[in-house]
Amino acid sequence: MQVTALSLPELRERSSEKWREYPADVLPLFVAETDFPLAPAVSAALQRAVEIGDTGYVASRTPLAEAFAAFAHRRYAWNPDPARMRSTADVSMGIVEILRRVTQPGGQVVVTPPVYPPFYDLVEEAGAEVLRVPLIDTGAGWKLDLVGIRTAFEDGASAILLCNPHNPTGTVHDRESLAALAELAAEFGVAVVSDEIHAPLAQPEANYTPFLAVSDAARLVGYAVVSASKAFNLAGLKCALMVTSSDQTSAVVRSLPVEVEWRTGQFGLLAAVAAFSEESDAWLDGLLRTLDENRRLLHELLTEHIPGARYRIPDAGYLAWIDLSACGWGDNPARRILKEAKVALHFGPAFGAEGAGHVRLNFGTSPEILTEAVERIATITRQ
Repeated sequence: MQVTALSLPELRERSSEKWREYPADVLPLFVAETDFPLAPAVSAALQRAVEIGDTGYVASRTPLAEAFAAFAHRRYAWNPDPARMRSTADVSMGIVEILRRVTQPGGQVVVTPPVYPPFYDLVEEAGAEVLRVPLIDTGAGWKLDLVGIRTAFEDGASAILLCNPHNPTGTVHDRESLAALAELAAEFGVAVVSDEIHAPLAQPEANYTPFLAVSDAARLVGYAVVSASKAFNLAGLKCALMVTSSDQTSAVVRSLPVEVEWRTGQFGLLAAVAAFSEESDAWLDGLLRTLDENRRLLHELLTEHIPGARYRIPDAGYLAWIDLSACGWGDNPARRILKEAKVALHFGPAFGAEGAGHVRLNFGTSPEILTEAVERIATITRQ
């Protein structure tokens, strides 16, 4: 199955954030929404719900956990227990609710910048404080700073907020690093909360490993928060799962108020069940092939038109982390790009101090839009 992006006129009919934040003369490649049609099984599930008026409250018993468990088995050779899962509105809400249970007010939570900007706010919302341990740039990629993380744990951090695959770099953390992190967390009694929202978008050769599948230590200390929303473009429908693999962590998630689960959106749940079904596998495989082509096209376009750009092809997702420092466009080049090239990218400094001179670009679009965006940006270099 080939998954092809909608045309620009079709996309302009959408009313979501991506297509309403900026005027029509701006190409929006900033927020993490994609430009593809819905998977057929998802469309069918939502259409059927509208037809029969299935728009009420989420039921106390649903097939969501079993659907995700089957998906995880097929896609990752992982067998999480549906009985150890609870749903909620989205990954961010799951993160906050878990952090509230595993930290004390004013406690420290490790984050690994450059990282998804809301992480900083989520830690504060949970009543804790952010402790930054940046990723290490190896020159060929990024990896966790395990020495720095150990120091943070020794200094009293009670949790770490992991991003696997990582946003914005697209890094799939290798199994060995995750296992080492799990051992450190077990040694110091630290909770690992793993945001795995981009996991379905890991390219096959990246060898993605869910944190809870890494080791016994990981299962003891870890919480995964997962969703179909990024891969299947369902963010507005509100559905995520908190997944655990031990008696201790399962008890923490079970202790959350029932309202945390009731905030799950009915349409989000129905769409997620369809997305996680075997019927959607061919669509997801097609999407991965399209994104593979786009991530490589972006490399070619940047090499040709903006040779000062530094970009590593990501392991997962549809987000490109691009260093434009050599172009001399300042610490926040996305501002100049928006003003002069009419292309909206995510501001690099929002991801942490390490984002100075960087932008995040969403290549989950058509080759035509991607090409036009880079060609527009290149006009700045000729001014």
